Formats: sequence, structure tokens, C-alpha cells
Amino acid sequence: MDGSSAPVRLDKWLWAARFAKTRALAADAVKGGRVHLNGQATKPSKEVRPGDELEITVGQVRRTVVVRATSERRGPAGEAQRLYEETPDSVEARERAALVRRLAAMAVPEHGGRPTKRDRRRFDRDRRR
Repeated sequence: MDGSSAPVRLDKWLWAARFAKTRALAADAVKGGRVHLNGQATKPSKEVRPGDELEITVGQVRRTVVVRATSERRGPAGEAQRLYEETPDSVEARERAALVRRLAAMAVPEHGGRPTKRDRRRFDRDRRR
């Protein structure tokens, strides 16, 4: 990766930084309002430069990253991570949300899924009484 400071299209940068699997998906995310550049909704063709701040929402996870370098080519994940730096507030919020999801999943009692034939017969027998 060149890791330059030349401006690059937003959808191309999202693809190179591995926030999207394809440029088309990156463009759809921008058009759908899931990516904000410096606090404002934007278009996929908007150019990003080092120092720009992006708010990226993927599923329930919202990340705030600062662009450190630009690249027009997609490379290995290690090099892609050098293109941006996630803000400390974003990391903390993401970890807090993950903890809440884990705790919520533990609070739900596991009932075993679909009842077996034996369970259904017991239920029917108890219901007739």
C-alpha cells in the first residue's frame, strides 16, 4: 500500500481500509447514511484526506475513526489498519456495547430450542389435567 496523503474517494477508502467487502457495498453504506464524514452525511464520491473523521455504523456497532493515510488499493488487513486510528471514546463505547450484549445473552435462560416429541407429549398430558 502506498499510504499516501493524496485525496481518495470515500467509497474506495472504505473498501481499502476493509470496512466493506466491495466498493459497491461501501457506496451503498454511504448512500444509506451509515457513514458520516466530519459529522455530515456525504456522497460516495467525496474525497477523504488524512485528518478527516469518519463515523461508520456496521450493524449495531458505531465506530469513530480518524483517517491517517489514504490508499486506492486494497491490501492485507495489517496494512489496512494503518490507514486509520479509532478514537478512544469509540473503542470504549464499542467494548461497553459488547459487554452489554454478552450479559444480555447470559440472562436469557436456555430452554433447549424446539421441544422434542417427548416434551410435547408431557405438555399435552399436563394440559389435559
